[in-house]
Amino acid sequence: MKHLITIVGPTAIGKTALSIALAQHFKCEIISCDSRQFFKEMTIGTAVPNQEELQAAKHHFIQNKSIFENYTVGDYEKEALKKIDELFETSDYVILIGGSGLYVDAILKGFDEFPEINPEVRVEVNSNYEKLGINYLQEQLLNLDPDYYQKITAENPQTLQNPQRMMRFVEVCIGTQKPYSSFLNQKKNNRDFTPILIGLDANRPIIYNRINQRVDIMMNEGLLEEAKALYPNKALNALQTVGYRELFSYFEGDFTLPFAIEEIKKNTRRFSKRQLTWFKRNENTKWFDYATDRKEIIDYIEIY
Repeated sequence: MKHLITIVGPTAIGKTALSIALAQHFKCEIISCDSRQFFKEMTIGTAVPNQEELQAAKHHFIQNKSIFENYTVGDYEKEALKKIDELFETSDYVILIGGSGLYVDAILKGFDEFPEINPEVRVEVNSNYEKLGINYLQEQLLNLDPDYYQKITAENPQTLQNPQRMMRFVEVCIGTQKPYSSFLNQKKNNRDFTPILIGLDANRPIIYNRINQRVDIMMNEGLLEEAKALYPNKALNALQTVGYRELFSYFEGDFTLPFAIEEIKKNTRRFSKRQLTWFKRNENTKWFDYATDRKEIIDYIEIY
C-alpha cells in the first residue's frame, strides 16, 4: 500500500524539519506544496529550505518555476501527481509538505476541471487589475457570479483581497461566459494512495513568536535586497505575497522600514490563522504539538 504522508500547519511551525526527519526515516522523497516556494526568484521571503536541508532529503517543486510563468494550481496538480506516481514506483512512502491549503486539497481530493481560457482574456483581466485595483476584480465577480461572491463573503472573505485567486475567478467567468461556480464540485478523481495527514500546531503566542523571529531572520539574510530586485515586477501574481508587498510600499514611500517590517509580521500572523482555519476543517488530520517527539509521530504513521 502506498502512503502520502502530508504535513500541514501554520507558517514557521517546523514543517520542514519534520519532513526531513520523516524522509530520512522512511527513506523517501519530499514534494513541496508551498505555492510561493515554486518560484526561483523568491528565496528569502518564501523561507525556501536552505542547502543543508535540501541535501538532507530529496525535494521536488522547490524553485522550479519563474515568476514570469503562468502557473496555476491545476498545473501543479497534474505535475505533482505525475511525480508522486513516479516516486511510488520505488518507495511505499512520499511526503507532501506545505502551507498552501488549496494546493494540498488539489493533490488529496482532486481539482475541479476548467476549460482552457483564451490567453488574451487573462492579459486583459490582469491589465485591468493593474489599472483599477482589487475593486475591479471584486465588482466583476459580483456581477458575473453573484452566488459565488456571496459564498466567499460568508465563508472566506479574505479571498476577496487575493488578486491571484480573484483574477482566476474573473477570467473563467469571462472566458467561458459561465459562472465560475458552475465548474465547482464536479466528480473528483480517485487517488491511488492513502493519505496520512499530520498537522503541527502550538499555542498562539508560540506561533506568533516563531513568526516574528523568522521575519527578523529574513531581514538579516537580505529580504530587503531581494524585494528591491523584484520591485520592478511588483504587479506579477507571484509577488502579491506577504513579505514583498509591505516592502514594495516602503520603496514607494508609503511605509517607513520599521513599519513595513511590523506589517510583515502582523500580516504573516493573520495568514497563519487562516492556514489553521483551512487545515482544521479536515477531520482526518492528526494534530501534534510542534515540540512532540518525532518518534511519536513515526509510530502513528507506522500504524497505517
